[in-house]
Amino acid sequence: MKRRILLADDELTILLTLKAILEMNGFEVETAASAREAEDKLRTRTFDMVITDMWMETETAGLEVIRAARSQPYNPATAVLTAYPNLGMAARRNGGADTLLVKPTNTGDLLRQIEALLVTHADHKAGVEPEPEEEEVVPKAPHVSRTANRTAKTIPRPA
Repeated sequence: MKRRILLADDELTILLTLKAILEMNGFEVETAASAREAEDKLRTRTFDMVITDMWMETETAGLEVIRAARSQPYNPATAVLTAYPNLGMAARRNGGADTLLVKPTNTGDLLRQIEALLVTHADHKAGVEPEPEEEEVVPKAPHVSRTANRTAKTIPRPA
């Protein structure tokens, strides 16, 4: 069964490009060109994930979409898509988005982030506790694999 994503963005080029990429990678994607359209679809359909641009009709339109998604009984994973990471981080804190997707990004990174969020969110919904984090010796790098990050943590510090 394909996982369903609602993609909300007022930029048609981004909307259609991301839709095509996600569909080519096995997702079922519905689109919304405004916060209002996204909110309507959230009420009448179910989604595994909602990805919304931060700024659409207004500078808080993305927050409205996240809040609408959070209010649904099926509890989809949520991500804010933005070209402005600082504003997106505020949206994540204030709006309750699960993650932040910064555009532009390459396709591989985007797909890995989406897959990771879907797995983490499904675990959370099922009551599975995340592994406790060990003290980081080397900060995690987003482009480094989880194994490499864990390996880096075990490297002894020089005396």
